[in-house]
Amino acid sequence: MEIAYWIFAGLLAALYLYAGGRKAVQSQEQLAPMMGWVDTVPMWLVRVIGAVEILGAAGLVLPPLTGIAPALATAAALGLLVLQVLAAAVHLSRREVRETGLNAVLIVLAAVTVWLSRAW
Repeated sequence: MEIAYWIFAGLLAALYLYAGGRKAVQSQEQLAPMMGWVDTVPMWLVRVIGAVEILGAAGLVLPPLTGIAPALATAAALGLLVLQVLAAAVHLSRREVRETGLNAVLIVLAAVTVWLSRAW
């Protein structure tokens, strides 16, 4: 179970660190081709979402790695799960059904990570 957790958590952490890092530092014009929704929300909110994704990635890895408050890994995975449900809702509200495929994959990965973090 522990190996499975590290596989899922590592994959999620890498994806969120990449996506969150881009949202945290790139301009709206740079993000728009990949993330069409950034033109409909204030840029400060995009930066906040990026910061939340970076913190979530750290929360998946650092607590179990250090042994300090390992329950935070479950909270981080649960937070990323909620974030993706909300992201899918934004895409659906914009009638971007095709874009929800990645959201669905990330929802499943986060849900499995929540379960694995509780299993060991």
